[in-house]
Amino acid sequence: MRRSLAIVAMALGLVACARSEGPARLRLAHGLDVAHPVHRALVFLAERSAELSGGALDVSVYPSEQLGSERECLELLQIGSLDLTKVSSSVLENFSPEFRVLGVPYLFRDEAHRFAVLDGEIGRRLLRSAEPQRLRGLAFYDAGTRSFYTRRRPIRTPADLEGLKIRTQESPMAMAMVQQLGAAATPIAWGELYTALQQGVVDGAENNPPSFYASGHYETARFYSLDEHTAVPDVLLISTRSWSRLDAEQRGALEQAVRDSVVLQRRLWREATEAALLAVREAGVQVNRPDARAFVEHTAPLRREVDRDAELGPLLRAIAAEGAS
Repeated sequence: MRRSLAIVAMALGLVACARSEGPARLRLAHGLDVAHPVHRALVFLAERSAELSGGALDVSVYPSEQLGSERECLELLQIGSLDLTKVSSSVLENFSPEFRVLGVPYLFRDEAHRFAVLDGEIGRRLLRSAEPQRLRGLAFYDAGTRSFYTRRRPIRTPADLEGLKIRTQESPMAMAMVQQLGAAATPIAWGELYTALQQGVVDGAENNPPSFYASGHYETARFYSLDEHTAVPDVLLISTRSWSRLDAEQRGALEQAVRDSVVLQRRLWREATEAALLAVREAGVQVNRPDARAFVEHTAPLRREVDRDAELGPLLRAIAAEGAS
């Protein structure tokens, strides 16, 4: 109820930027808790924006789904009732189909390949692709690699997933991947997943180490299998309506603050990943690293399907060619 009231208030009464009365006030909402490295980077972004703009930008950060789920925040951006948000690129699949390519399993050869794609022309194309939906992409944040965690048994081979109910994001690509591996894909909002695991509504989920730890999911899901099937990035976006209200100086300050926050976020992410894996091991979670080759083989039909797609196929091949010798 409180969240619904907050959303209504945002939609009816909040003006994103009012340059005629002091600084441009931007509201940035996301779904992660305040200890998460992404939140810490967003707080830095707010501080850096004010610094670079000489006080002409005032960014307020609302974490922990205070203003809605990721999808709800995107919808608020579209109507101009929220200014900025951070979402998983998987959620953007429902707004800009090109983002589906980032959910293809085993898409990147390694971290260097991933950053070369996201920071290069392909990444810029993807960030621009949502503008017809009134969503302007600003940057990619690192969200590491995603792996399965389960309640009853470790995942060592694809066969271990058969018959399990695995929570996924509201992503057609994520659901297709889980189904390809023999499990039942079950989309559940992030904020509801802890209870769903605790009550056995689902048998497991998949996510990166910092999120697995910070969410407390390790308290119920005691097996973490590092198959690293996808490396789905986070995306920072601004409403095109909010962007249009900023002058050239404010836009420049915001873009520089975003670039600075990306550098910080990626460093914080590496540190958080190492700390999270250590913490869950110390808490008694069984962490294993299965041979990824079987998972690559089982998901090959999905990659072939994407390769045949008239829109996504060329993009998939361009990603594969990036940096290849």
